Amino acid sequence: MALKIPGRLAANCRKTSERAAWLDRLPDVLRNLERRWSLTLGAPFDDEEVSCSWVAPVALVDGTSAVLKLGMPHMEGAHELQGLRFWDGDPTVRLLKADDKLGAMLLERCEPGTALSALPESEQDLVIARLLRRLWRAPSAPHPFRLLSDMTEFWSEETLADVARWPDTGLVREGLGLFRDLPRTAPTNVLLATDLHAGNVLRSEREPWLVIDPKPFVGDPAYDATQHLFNCDARLRSDPKGTMHRIADLLGLDRERVRLWTFARAAAEPRDDWNNDDSMALAKAIAP
Repeated sequence: MALKIPGRLAANCRKTSERAAWLDRLPDVLRNLERRWSLTLGAPFDDEEVSCSWVAPVALVDGTSAVLKLGMPHMEGAHELQGLRFWDGDPTVRLLKADDKLGAMLLERCEPGTALSALPESEQDLVIARLLRRLWRAPSAPHPFRLLSDMTEFWSEETLADVARWPDTGLVREGLGLFRDLPRTAPTNVLLATDLHAGNVLRSEREPWLVIDPKPFVGDPAYDATQHLFNCDARLRSDPKGTMHRIADLLGLDRERVRLWTFARAAAEPRDDWNNDDSMALAKAIAP
């Protein structure tokens, strides 16, 4: 079978030997799943949102349309499958079938599948807030999910490895301090999506909007406000205080915690290019 690999996924897989090996195995894995699950594979989705997974529409033996997804080795997305089981379609796409060892997911297909990003940002705000409020539930122990502090520690190690390229040492170190302190002071801890933005919310028939691509961690709900904020970058840069306050208020969150998380990410989140980055300008504008 000739396998098409989306460009952004291929570029990400070239970054580590583990991911390159995963990509080499992918054709055989897909053939196996196609046979075992009686699937007819379509061409993979290839857009800017598809950067860490091979995702394609498939037809089941009864003609039903679904989506097959296999994620590359990726620290942040390691428990997507378990998260989808936990939320069980409320308000995410449903997990129809899975192979935990392969990380393969057969998912409910959203129809018509229009992304929330097609709507004005003021309308996106309302939908994102409603979805996040539904997602935030505390999982009962024992559960497989990692703490948000695990992710911020992972990011901190990457950022510290780049110390020679930091454009503003004081701002970066302040952000790193918040990556350490904010998870410890969370007023409550719930299962977070961590990557919920308008590109990861699709129009569906079962519900008006469903969440795709969650990256679950247990932690401070104020963190979950930040991904949508960063995806509204022009508005956030032009009116940072007003934009952060609007999202915090819609979510019923403490405005200051949302600001601190936004600052921490803008100042200290790892990135490929520390010199050409609007995030540092934002960090300066909203610094504590």
